[in-house]
Amino acid sequence: MNTPLQSIRVLDLSRLLPGPYCTMYLADFGAEVIKIEEPTVGDYARWDEPKLGTNSAIFSSLNRNKKSVTIDLKSEEGKQIFLELVKTADVLVESFRPGVMERLGLAYETLSSINSKLIYCAITGYGQTGPYAKLPGHDLNYISYAGLLNLQGERNQKPVPPAVQIADIGGGSLNAVIGILMALQARNLTGKGQFVDISMMDGAISWLQTTLPNYLANNILPNRGELPLSGQKACYEVYETLDQRYLAVGALELKFWSEFCRAIEREDLIDSLNAPQNIQDEMKTEISKIIQGKTLVEWVEIFNHYNACVSPVITFDEMENNPQIKDRQMIKDYPGLIGKQIGIPIKLSDTPGSIYSQAPKLGEHNKDILDMLGMYVKMEKD
Repeated sequence: MNTPLQSIRVLDLSRLLPGPYCTMYLADFGAEVIKIEEPTVGDYARWDEPKLGTNSAIFSSLNRNKKSVTIDLKSEEGKQIFLELVKTADVLVESFRPGVMERLGLAYETLSSINSKLIYCAITGYGQTGPYAKLPGHDLNYISYAGLLNLQGERNQKPVPPAVQIADIGGGSLNAVIGILMALQARNLTGKGQFVDISMMDGAISWLQTTLPNYLANNILPNRGELPLSGQKACYEVYETLDQRYLAVGALELKFWSEFCRAIEREDLIDSLNAPQNIQDEMKTEISKIIQGKTLVEWVEIFNHYNACVSPVITFDEMENNPQIKDRQMIKDYPGLIGKQIGIPIKLSDTPGSIYSQAPKLGEHNKDILDMLGMYVKMEKD
């Protein structure tokens, strides 16, 4: 089957989450991703628990469809092997702090001088420039500087770390995929590669589209727990049921709010959809009492008869068995692979992605890659 990226070779020097998640997308759609790892240690994520075979579950998920080769980039022999690989590559992805590749003698300028078509993508916390460029950090730090963490949580309570890594994945991985694909398209036009500078903090800031533009327009600081889509409105809230489960209400528009109010038999609330905060708080109290009067299953049955944008807050086991998730094949067993896989969220009609190989063992493809490089060097000499 033809795949969109089947002729693209990617060298992946990244570890843990942001870089591997980026290159997983590329591998799922046909790119040959060669994961370059430090001998004996490799990607730190390999050693987490629980295990699927010899690799951790998270490593197995993030590094499917890839190859692994171990290279000591601090040794002269390792550098030479790496430089030969660079000559054959289309894309390089790394997630070191700025300056690391320069100290190794493998800066973008050096690599592009031997392969002018190379697209070099660096995923870092704060980007390649600015006073924070070389600071260490993790997702929590990046969303903290982005102003996003300050808005996470309930009113008059401390900020709450999100359950997923917003800056790592949303600000880093996905922007890296987009940047790489745009650079590949630009190369089709110019014949030249380029440097893709991805800052996870920058990406997190770019996600603040429903709050930051308002502040930039009126200079009024938003308050945690009082955002239109996070704590302000009774129509967009999570309510506890009789059996200590939760119901997610997203009835933002009047047509959905009207349906919701009819379902809970409080049509008198319909006209208060956009009422001031004190009225919103009163409605939340009233609605909470009503929702606590029935179990989650009972409410789901009731709302099945109303178009109200209401859904149960479900657990992983319930999500896995949900008919919509099953239909979209977002959790699936694949032939020859150990364990279930998270599916591919991008559905292309003509050139779909695929999951075809287990995450590699450390250095599993050393011989294959070295043999390939030997053939390439021979062809160069001939």
